[in-house]
Amino acid sequence: MDKKFWITKEPINPNDCIKKVVRNEAGAVNTFIGTVREYTDGKRTLFLEYQAYVPMAEKKLVQIGKEIEEKWEDADTSIVHRIGRLELTDIAVVIAVSTPHRTDAFEASRYAIERIKELVPIWKKEHWEDGTKWLGDQQEKTSYAANNPLKEGMRDD
Repeated sequence: MDKKFWITKEPINPNDCIKKVVRNEAGAVNTFIGTVREYTDGKRTLFLEYQAYVPMAEKKLVQIGKEIEEKWEDADTSIVHRIGRLELTDIAVVIAVSTPHRTDAFEASRYAIERIKELVPIWKKEHWEDGTKWLGDQQEKTSYAANNPLKEGMRDD
């Protein structure tokens, strides 16, 4: 994989992101790995289903990488997010950030996951023991009660 920012249907190997940011100038590589957890707000999750508008999602991941480069001097970032059906403990997202100093790597990783939830067109459907629900955007502010979102409703800004 030549890309540093991508969406995949395949299981994620965190080393794929890490290898893209390791370099001589970096004294720190921080890796965030988001996984599927069993309980959310007291409800038992059976599995998750992620969908994305892939071309726009990848474009927004690149944008996040550029924002990190602007905010943290000499930062290098790689991000991958998985879509499709994910079982408990499966990896949903990996963020790898390298910087000369550890504090910047930690802060940039935190920034990246918050921006992903805010900006990237990825939607999550939770499958619980007692039913399912499209949670909508990853900040869970926009719900899609009846079905998943449509590309026509998305903006390219």
